Amino acid sequence: MASLCTTLLFCLLLILSLAAATETLRIPGFLYTRSRGRCTAQFWSGRREAWPRMVPETSTVSNVFGSRVYEHYRSDLTLIEAAARNDEESNAFGGLVKEGTAALLNSYAREGFPYKPWQVKTLVIKALVSQAAAASQANSFLLANQACS
Repeated sequence: MASLCTTLLFCLLLILSLAAATETLRIPGFLYTRSRGRCTAQFWSGRREAWPRMVPETSTVSNVFGSRVYEHYRSDLTLIEAAARNDEESNAFGGLVKEGTAALLNSYAREGFPYKPWQVKTLVIKALVSQAAAASQANSFLLANQACS
């Protein structure tokens, strides 16, 4: 009888320990799927790292990217507001300024980032000519931002 109780107790402890182990590995039913890597616009807008001194977060988009952006953005739109935008699905120019801002920050802060600051600024200005150009360039910046570490 004692060995039966010991065996049952052992089995019960084994089952409980396995249940506890699988509970820690369980993934919730839904996840927030937006990328939050160290180089994404979401990362920079969350202020989890100091911004490069060359581009303070209170700088306006027009001061950083030039006067041609007045056609598509508010004159007082700051870089932190641009990085925090969430209208890139329906607004190609919104995606361009969001991903362009992140790319500019990465070009200053991340060694080995594929774009130099002057290239980011130039490509943003060039992409302002049309929705298609803005969407294409935003996608290129997005891919570079996500690949960065």
